[in-house]
Formats: sequence, structure tokens, C-alpha cells
Amino acid sequence: MNEGQALHGSPYVEQIEKYADSLKQLSKTFLDLEEKKRSFSNEEIEDMFTRVREKVCAKCEKCGWCWGDNLIHTYQMGYEILSAVDQFGNELNTEVKRKLMQRCIMAPRFLREMLSGFHDARQNIIWVNRIARSRESCAIQMDTFADMIRHTTKELENSIFTDDRLEKKLTAALKKKGVRVLYIHFFMNSEGKYEIHVTARSMKKQKVTVKEVVRTVTEVAGRKFVLPGDSAQMIGQDYMTVICMEGPTFYTMQGTARIGKGCAQISGDNFTLMEMPGGRQVAALSDGMGSGEEACRESTLVIELLEELLSAGFPEKTAIQMINTTLVMGREEIHYSTVDMTVFDLYTGECEIIKAGASSTFIRKKDSVEHLSSTSLPIGVTNRIEIDSVRRTLEDGDFIIMVTDGVLDALPVGEQDILLETIIQGSDIRNPKEMAHHVLEQVLAWTGREPADDMTVLAIGIWKG
Repeated sequence: MNEGQALHGSPYVEQIEKYADSLKQLSKTFLDLEEKKRSFSNEEIEDMFTRVREKVCAKCEKCGWCWGDNLIHTYQMGYEILSAVDQFGNELNTEVKRKLMQRCIMAPRFLREMLSGFHDARQNIIWVNRIARSRESCAIQMDTFADMIRHTTKELENSIFTDDRLEKKLTAALKKKGVRVLYIHFFMNSEGKYEIHVTARSMKKQKVTVKEVVRTVTEVAGRKFVLPGDSAQMIGQDYMTVICMEGPTFYTMQGTARIGKGCAQISGDNFTLMEMPGGRQVAALSDGMGSGEEACRESTLVIELLEELLSAGFPEKTAIQMINTTLVMGREEIHYSTVDMTVFDLYTGECEIIKAGASSTFIRKKDSVEHLSSTSLPIGVTNRIEIDSVRRTLEDGDFIIMVTDGVLDALPVGEQDILLETIIQGSDIRNPKEMAHHVLEQVLAWTGREPADDMTVLAIGIWKG
């Protein structure tokens, strides 16, 4: 950063640090509250015996003897019943029933009330544990969010710089184009690439194209700038901010091929391709549990949440962890989905492959194919998950090929990765869409039957611009 000066010690950053510390403390407080219950407390067991004594035994002629001189044997009998219920359920084993009939003249009512007390107490444990699990999920969410805002704030602080000379030159050059500048902000990412935000309006009634602003910034700064994909086209009389990003070195093209289980129209696999700030692109693939509509709903939910969080600026692994705890919270049954993600850095050609329970990813280079597998769990199973990730540097003409489980499972066990490597390496196709269809067609031809699961192939090629 030769021409500018970095800014440090911002009071805004310090304030956000305080917010992050507060979230961390809240998270710790949540986790330190009542833990999950694994067994009945002494008080709960005593309540069961009191309930039986008051509702059943109080009207029995032998109450004084059973709860007096024979108290130990009465409690022993009650404990045997509770142990048998815990082991066998309501259908007690014959020996316990026989012993109860011998000792109690009101055995059926005694047993019925004991079972009722047991189930009420067990239901209470279920609710306590459900609350504890939800509280744990909230704590994980807050802790993750605190880490994210702390990381993002420091990253933003380090990227901001000032350049008075360049700012004056840009303001003067844009004025000649009929654009009045309100202010200009300069940013530099970790790769040394510029991002310039120009807040301006047209000086005259006629509008000025945003592309004209970017061309002017490119000429004055001596660096090639481009517009984000969702930018406005014109600058009018109202102030607006034009984001000029230094153009990346690489570009990608994508292609997909998919088929549902049994050739069904609805697939449980879903995917997204996203442009991200800082010259990054994301390709994500999710495979819902099972197939058909329910699996499609699950994977659609995962992809939509992923798009929302990544668009808001959440780091990829943080977004996956937050989606995971969201899926786990409030659910008694397990519904899981895999997440397979490749993040491309178009400035450097580097990619990060991130997996949560996903199938293998294949990298096709000029003279080899590499496959990357994962042993992590899908999301939606447990509160905390391990997320696998690996980085690779790509070169001009390399391909990333992502597949769902249905593709590999269609091939013989033990030979799946090798066979798919062979299929990929045996083709010199350069078009991503043709590559995706080639892989799927070859796998279907190998099986010779209708798909036994949803199958999706996502192929991404990368080239130098």
C-alpha cells in the first residue's frame, strides 16, 4: 500500500469487538445453565412413591404396615417395577408381576399408578432435554456469530486505506464527465487488489452510464476495474454508490446434468452458483435425505439459507455451521442434508473445497485426475459438526467436478472413485455442460438400469481471462 495509509484503532471496530465479547459471554451463560438430564432425581422418584401412597395405598387396610414396618420391602418392590419398566416398557416381565401380586392386595392399581408416575417423570425429562438442546443450539449460534463479526470487522479495518492524491484525481476526472462526487472509499484485499466505492450523482439532467464511471476510474488508477454482476446501469440526479472492483485474472464456466431416482421429475439434489465479493465464486451442491419431494424440500432449504448467509457476508464454514444448528433445533427426528462447496478465488486461481457429509470431488488437470473425499457427517445430525476443507491451486483449463452420492453409489463398491476418475480422464471435453452430461451418461450406461437414487453432476471449468 505505497500511496495510501492504513487506518487502525477505529472506535467503530472497538464497539463491534464489545458486541462480540457480549455474545461470547451470553453463549457461555447459556451453556452453563441446567444440563441435559440422563436419569430421574431422588426427588422425582420420591414423588412417584408419594403419588402411589396417596392415590392407591391410602384407602388400603394394609397401608400402615406397608409404609411402616415393611417400608423397605415396599420401596424395593417399587424400584424393581421402575427398573423393569425402564428395561421392558409397560409389559413387565413375569417374575416382577408375580412378586407384586404376592405382596400387594391392590397390585393392578399400584402398578397402574406407578407406571403413570414413571411416564410423567420421563416426559418431564424429555422436555427438559429439549429445552437444554435448544439452548445449546442458541449458544452455538451466538458463539459462531461472535467469531464471524470479529473476523469480518478486523478484515474490513485492515482493508480500508486513504489516498488523497488518487481521490482528488478521480474527483476531477469524473467532474469532467458530468459526475459530482460526494465521497470515495478505498479498499484493498489480502491479494493486494483494489476495490473503490464512488458515491456520486449526475451534475446535469441527463444520466451518466455506470460503465463510464468505471472506465474513468480504470484510466485514472491505472488498474483494470469491473462492475459486480448486479450493478445499476445509470447514474441519475440522486446520489448512488458505484462499486468498482479490480478485474480478476481467471473466469469460470459451469454445466450441470441431473436425473431423479427412477427417472422421476423431482430430485432431492439442489445446487447454486454464486458471485461473491472480492473476486470469488461459490458452487454449492446439497443432497437431501432420501429422494423425492421431502428430500427436495430439505436440500432446497439448505441451499436457500446458504445463499442468504453468504450474500450477507458470512464466511463459508460459519454459514454451514449456523445452518446445521438451525436444522437440529426443535427437531425430534433427524433430517440431514449434505453440503458440498467449492469456493474459487478468481484473482489467484486457488480454490477451497469444503464438505459436510458430501461425496467425492474430482479435479481434472491436463494429465491427471485427483479425487478428494470426506468422512464428515451431513448437517442436521448433531449440534456441532466437523467440516472438512482442502485448498488446491488451479491452472488454465482445469475442471472441478462435483457429484452427489447417487452417482458414485451406482458404481461397484470399492471401485467407485477409480471408475469415475477413469471416466473423467478418458475425455478431452472442454465444455462444462458437455462434461457434466458425459459423466452422467457414462455412469448410467455402466449400470444399465434406471437410477436407484437422485444423481447430479456439476462441472466447473476455469480459464485465464
